[in-house]
Amino acid sequence: MILKKIVLALLIIGGLNWGLVGLFRFDCVGWLLGGTASILSRVIFSVVGLAAVVAVPMLFERENPGPIEGADSH
Repeated sequence: MILKKIVLALLIIGGLNWGLVGLFRFDCVGWLLGGTASILSRVIFSVVGLAAVVAVPMLFERENPGPIEGADSH
């Protein structure tokens, strides 16, 4: 459960950054970490990319349904 939250947070950060790039040509991660070619920026970009790879199987996970209404559990 914690891994899913971390992955989701990283994907949100990446999505917001891409939104800024697409709308305003502003790379916030690159700006904060010394440019898009800096080692820190590349590490963050790589971690966000890895989070996306980890998230792919989550698309195919079955949701845990709750109890069926009206069903008796004798």
